[in-house]
Amino acid sequence: MNMPNIGAGTFRLGGQQAVDSVANALDLGYRHIDTAQIYGNEDEVGQALAASGVPRGEVFVTTKIWTEHLSREALLTSLEASLRKLRTDTVDLTLIHWPSPGAAVPVAESMEALMAARERGLTRAIGISNFTIPLMREAIAAVGAQNIATNQVELHPYLQNRAVAAFAREHGIHVTAYMPLAYGKAIDDPVIRAIAARVDATPAQVTLAWLLAKGYAVIPSSTRRANLAGNLAAAGLVLDATDVAAIDALERGERLVSPDFGPQWD
Repeated sequence: MNMPNIGAGTFRLGGQQAVDSVANALDLGYRHIDTAQIYGNEDEVGQALAASGVPRGEVFVTTKIWTEHLSREALLTSLEASLRKLRTDTVDLTLIHWPSPGAAVPVAESMEALMAARERGLTRAIGISNFTIPLMREAIAAVGAQNIATNQVELHPYLQNRAVAAFAREHGIHVTAYMPLAYGKAIDDPVIRAIAARVDATPAQVTLAWLLAKGYAVIPSSTRRANLAGNLAAAGLVLDATDVAAIDALERGERLVSPDFGPQWD
């Protein structure tokens, strides 16, 4: 199945909170759930998926390989462990969560291991996350752009990652926007709030609609059912060119996620 353009993220969700968030999302109609090994909640996501009654084939599940598991052997073993936690034989998409710190494991080795995982049926598609243009070039050289389903990057009104997005588009690689609401900052933005008031939508819906208009997938997370429902409804909101341009103008290079092991950003 193709990746639905709105997914439920699970970053920073744990325990019963993670179970409830995913359960609510699936009940509301989400069919795209995003998790990762480092989130420590694959068990809970698997529990919610199993209890939901939604056929496994109808839910697009993404997980991400942590930096400790990027070598060829470790990657496959760790993905098998993730599948056990998620209670599934295969995931729909597996990403390299972050490039190997200090390039300890070559990009090519990790990408080839992902291809091997796909060939074994452990994952239906493969991709990357937090990859800069030089790192995307390495990934493309290793496995071909046609085998890279997405690059999942921080992308919101204050960090629009235009160079990375343009390079990805040029090579036919889809972009998934994480942190789409900028930790909630976008919801309080006066420009976004003014648009929301005029179009009778929430600021979150306006922000997500802006990202969707650019062809990105979005994976906002929430512990509140009402917010989950509102975010999903953003798919039906169409902004005019003036509103899109007004949000475009909010770019200020404000990166919210930049760990010390991260790459040299574009």
